[in-house]
Parts: sequence; structure tokens; C-alpha cells
Amino acid sequence: MAAGGFCKLPNGRVVVALNLPRPAVREGLPGPAADVRVLVHAQNRARALTRLRNLGLRAVYLRGNAAPPTPDEITAVLHHPDGLIWRTPPDNGVAVGVTAGPELWRPIRALLRNAAA
Repeated sequence: MAAGGFCKLPNGRVVVALNLPRPAVREGLPGPAADVRVLVHAQNRARALTRLRNLGLRAVYLRGNAAPPTPDEITAVLHHPDGLIWRTPPDNGVAVGVTAGPELWRPIRALLRNAAA
């Protein structure tokens, strides 16, 4: 089961965050091949999950609110024109000698294009 959660905004809309297994692994994608963090901005939780299911992610369910979106994640998805973005979850380990910043959010098309390739 995927971890996830939601946050209701003052205007009544919601931001849903889910940790999902990556559909397919292709060379050139950063981070571990285990999971991706997907953010969806929608009218309600049901519509957010429907948006993901319509893109081909059929077995997507939100049970509970164990991993709600952070304020930074909410800001990122609200400022994206599609309202549907992803990235690999941040690595909490310390990499010696590496000074890379956090990974940028990507449009969902990039994830689905990588899965189809």
C-alpha cells in the first residue's frame, strides 16, 4: 500500500500527495528505483485519484493521512500549470563529497513517458 495524505486548502480544493512505486525504470532517472512522490491538485480527493487513474496509474488508493503534503510541496503543485507533478523522495542519508541540491519537481508527462519507453 502506498503512503500518502492530503491537505484541504482554504478555497475548498485539496492537494493529495502519494508515494507510489515507479512505473518503470529507465537509465538517466536520478535516485533509487523504489518510489516517486506524486502531488495532485484537484477539487476533491476523489477527483485527484481519478486524475491519476485516467493517466494509467490504476491501482491508486488513499487510505488515511499518514504522509500529507508539506507546505513546500503544496506551493510547488499550486504553481504548476497542470497541478500534477512528481519527483523521487528526498534521500535523508548523507552523501560524502556530493553537494547536489534537492531534485526538482517534474510534470507527470515525464514519468509516464519514461514508463512507456
